[in-house]
Amino acid sequence: MAVNYATVVKTNRLRVMRDAIDSKTFVVGSGAGSAGSLVIGTSALSGATGVLATITLPNPSFSETTTVATLQGTPLSATASATGTAALAELRNNAGTVIVSGLTVGTSGTDIIISSVAITSGQTVQVTSGTITHAA
Repeated sequence: MAVNYATVVKTNRLRVMRDAIDSKTFVVGSGAGSAGSLVIGTSALSGATGVLATITLPNPSFSETTTVATLQGTPLSATASATGTAALAELRNNAGTVIVSGLTVGTSGTDIIISSVAITSGQTVQVTSGTITHAA
């Protein structure tokens, strides 16, 4: 499954491309910002449907290299709010707006690595790592 970006992220990626072509200087975001969240869910994850756990992210949430964003502060954990099999994840801002969707979840070989995909309400869900690789 492909990772999907919010329109504002797509627009800004295109602006960065344009600025690179026009030999402009890039400016890194400023200000303190607010912590976002990583929402772990079932294959039906969408809005409030299929949510198994919501994990508050550190601020900043990711470090970046040329093509890979790596989740910071791992391991991260939260108490599961529902029972199910984890399959997808979303990154949301502090207002709950989905910024990145379609992230895969599993115990290895996925975007978001968790200790177990079998989640029961009330158990601790632990994220051990997470990466987003920018496609060519």
